[in-house]
Amino acid sequence: MGNLDKELVEEITKNRFDIFVLNSRHPNSKFIAKELEYYSNFNKTILGTILFDYTDEDFSCVILCRDENRKFKAFDVKTDFKSIAVARKWIKRKIKDYTRNKLEVVEQGDNEKGVELFNDIVAKSKMHPYYVILRDDLSKVPAKSAIIEIANHFGDIDGNFVDQFQSVNGFDSRLWEIYLFAFLTEEGFLFDRSKFRPDFVVNKDGIEIGIEAVIVARPKNNPPTTHPSTILRITPEEVEKENSNDMPLRFGSALYSKMTKKYWEDAHLKDKPLILAIADFHADQSMLWSFPALLGYIYGYDYPYSFNENKELVITPKKIEPYVKPNGELIDSGFFFTKDSENVSAILFSATATISKFSRMGIQAGFGVKEHTVLRMGAKFNHDSNAFLPKKFAYEVNENCTETWGEGVNLFHNPNAKYPIDIDLFPNVAHHFLIDEHIHSIYPEFHPYFSINQILIPKPK
Repeated sequence: MGNLDKELVEEITKNRFDIFVLNSRHPNSKFIAKELEYYSNFNKTILGTILFDYTDEDFSCVILCRDENRKFKAFDVKTDFKSIAVARKWIKRKIKDYTRNKLEVVEQGDNEKGVELFNDIVAKSKMHPYYVILRDDLSKVPAKSAIIEIANHFGDIDGNFVDQFQSVNGFDSRLWEIYLFAFLTEEGFLFDRSKFRPDFVVNKDGIEIGIEAVIVARPKNNPPTTHPSTILRITPEEVEKENSNDMPLRFGSALYSKMTKKYWEDAHLKDKPLILAIADFHADQSMLWSFPALLGYIYGYDYPYSFNENKELVITPKKIEPYVKPNGELIDSGFFFTKDSENVSAILFSATATISKFSRMGIQAGFGVKEHTVLRMGAKFNHDSNAFLPKKFAYEVNENCTETWGEGVNLFHNPNAKYPIDIDLFPNVAHHFLIDEHIHSIYPEFHPYFSINQILIPKPK
């Protein structure tokens, strides 16, 4: 039994524990106790964590198992350990006992079911190729595993989430919602899933916020490719042209579609902040280059730069002229200065909320494929006050990485908002403000503008 006992319990990383418990941990628990160590049995059906209690200055143990809806929930708690050594001995023994008794599910009367995304209910002809790749491709196992664990906590309010996640017309928007759920959970928000609109009603520190997800969707004449290239297929000249007119119009159309819904008139959002969370999925890899178009569209300014005689960076705001639609209609820049926009407190945007993001989070949580090496490459904010270009970065993705769901998120605050957003509610994102025609930003230490994953797979011998 000695050798078997050693195999039954192992210490696991915080990353792995976090992906399993996600929404089961109350955001305020961090003020009561600090999690110190994490454990699991060999087949990951029983989890455990040791905590230090701030009030009593002793140690506690929490043991978790999946409930009837596949969520990990606490079912055995022991407090008042005077030393961490005694706590370790207790938690390992209990995990071994539950494993030997083949405990895998503890019913807890939870009526909120998650979603099972990979049980096919859509005809093959209507499936999104990215869904098929995510479902079947070995290289996407980390992303699929992470998404499955998140979906266990994600209720289907509309009743069509799985159908849309699998279909050509809905995959991108549903992936964006899954990402936002993980991000908002990480930021410490509680969810009210009883409301049908907007997509999320969240609460933190007694402040309730409505958040509606929206994407720049693919046009029908530009279907997704089966295996998108990791090489950017658009030239810098084409990017500049797209971002000067067509891309702002795409962002504008997506945001306008949500403005017509008038969420701020709903009784449960009366006198409360509203955020529109937008992502760009209109073409393969478009999120790598479309960010400047959104910045220009919502604030209405471009920012040409030069250097003075002291070689100091000088930025001069320039009002953007109206954009021109294909039919010749003129559309003004400056979303935050249009009719009813004062009801939108901020625009949330990320260029990194893609399958690649879920892959990296899955790898660092221990879901990686042993034979695969994954490299992440991209560009990040340069904290040099005289810099006019971002910095490049690259690293290998592994279980030692500490990427967060909020990494790469931008919150653009509305200067005319009725109900401004307190930046302390979103401590891990980049905040942007328009003050006297200039953009003033607060960036985290590491803030990627975009990135790609490169997967290195050895050839079979």
